[in-house]
Amino acid sequence: MEISEIQQLIQAGLPGAEVQIDGDGSHFNAHIIYEGFEGKTLIKQHQMVYATLGEHFQTNAIHALSLKTYTPEQWKKVIK
Repeated sequence: MEISEIQQLIQAGLPGAEVQIDGDGSHFNAHIIYEGFEGKTLIKQHQMVYATLGEHFQTNAIHALSLKTYTPEQWKKVIK
């Protein structure tokens, strides 16, 4: 699966999210900044992202995805 496809799926499922992805075609790393993560546990945030990718995990189009999720406020602290 292409990085751009994963990015589009996440952005479609989490409108307004800023998504940065790198990977080798089956293993990917994603940084996702999304206002909708506010007040959600880390597990819930990750579930929200996985829900946008649905069947692509079942078909092994994505073998592994490492997630780093942030609210915009959390992201501001990370990039300082």
